[in-house]
Amino acid sequence: MRANNSATERTTAPLLDIEALRADTPGVAEVIHLNNSGCGLLATPVLETMLEHLRLEARIGGYEASAARSAEVQGFYAELAALINAQPRNIAFASSATHAYSTALSAIAFEPGDVILTTRNDFISNQIAFLSLRKRFGVRVVHAPDLPEGGVDVDAMAALMRSERPRLVAATHIPTNSGLVQPIAEIGRHCRELDLLYLVDACQSVGLYPIDVEEIGCDLLTSTCRKFLRGPRGSGFLYVSDRVLEAGHEPLFVDMRGARWTGPDTYQAVETAGRFEEWEFPYATVLGCAAAARYARQVGVEVVAQRSPALGAELRELLAEIPGVAVLDRGRVLGAMVTFSIEGWQAEPFKAAMDARRINSALSFREFAQFDFADKNVTWCLRLSPHYYNTSDELAEVAAAVAELARVRP
Repeated sequence: MRANNSATERTTAPLLDIEALRADTPGVAEVIHLNNSGCGLLATPVLETMLEHLRLEARIGGYEASAARSAEVQGFYAELAALINAQPRNIAFASSATHAYSTALSAIAFEPGDVILTTRNDFISNQIAFLSLRKRFGVRVVHAPDLPEGGVDVDAMAALMRSERPRLVAATHIPTNSGLVQPIAEIGRHCRELDLLYLVDACQSVGLYPIDVEEIGCDLLTSTCRKFLRGPRGSGFLYVSDRVLEAGHEPLFVDMRGARWTGPDTYQAVETAGRFEEWEFPYATVLGCAAAARYARQVGVEVVAQRSPALGAELRELLAEIPGVAVLDRGRVLGAMVTFSIEGWQAEPFKAAMDARRINSALSFREFAQFDFADKNVTWCLRLSPHYYNTSDELAEVAAAVAELARVRP
């Protein structure tokens, strides 16, 4: 899918056949979609895969359709494993990244006084889960400090690893509230040196950046399929390392897919990451996820990892020139997500004004990022997240719309 970009493209990222990619993306004819951090636009092969299976279910029955497509269903594990340099046995399907994350947390036998070491920019649902574990089990939640320019201070985090000996180290690769990209592989190297359990939230990075679980050194990794991977909603996955499987970790509630009932008083968990799954599957969704992972690898994640963040940088430059607009992203490495505040507007009316111009965006509020937004002294921001199928012309149109709204103010 590599070819020349249009002459109007400003980004210096590697070349892709943007026209072909947009032809595969029906939604670009309807909207300027800059909400890929929320939900990417489905590509036609993903949509057709799902519709085909639903039609098969309608014709012959749900159980029968899944049996008929059993080989394709197994393809989900192969495709997702190939995407993150894992083996199919290490992949479990989940209904969302949060479902995968909470299931992973439930497999850790926390005791009073155990430490969870995390960052100030971990995802809101993860932070709430940590606080819930503190409330129920008496664990301590320790946040590593940030660098002055933004992003976690890895050296300080490593020092906390040595002094606190945490039961779990957790980091979100890209937080939902800014364009920050955290150095998860650096954190992982310290975890490996100290033999610490390491959980990574890659919800905003799978499909955007190459993810290599061996390079990261994580024991557990979670993600959705609906964002930059461009898969369907209601889908995600959990990576479980061989180390975790061999240590016997299993979720708190294991069902008949994850274990065998071996006797009236005994059960045996399966040997693969399937122990983290549940018996009932949305099979059309699973097949759609496999198609999305296959599509991403065909496009080339390495190329995407340069083009999409380059579009983000281009958009930041355009927005930074607008009076009354403050671009909020901070950190040594910034990705495709762009966040900004605007003078004179409240959150919902501004989002509605962008919607009226057929520009898809998302709002983030103080409660999503208690540390980060307090540091930035903002209560809300608008989040724009371009992906490789977006164009420079679209970014210019969006910047013009923001400039217009900055002038008129309600």
